[in-house]
Amino acid sequence: MFYHATISTKELHQRIKNKAICFGGNNRLKIYRTLQCLSGKRLTKINRVFFSSEEEAIQQQYRPCGHCMKAAYKKWKDGLI
Repeated sequence: MFYHATISTKELHQRIKNKAICFGGNNRLKIYRTLQCLSGKRLTKINRVFFSSEEEAIQQQYRPCGHCMKAAYKKWKDGLI
């Protein structure tokens, strides 16, 4: 897990390009989402975190976003994750 406040813009873009970062999340609300999600793009740097995989986000006890990850969110809501 990477905190946006502790990583430079250049390093962030490099990690995204190399697929080392695949998901973003909200540290306060414990929600993870795709990097293209409009809800995630509105986050401040202080609250934004990045994950290399969905498993890493789940392991850190984050839940899926209800906007961009509807199927995973439904599984989480139904208690299957």
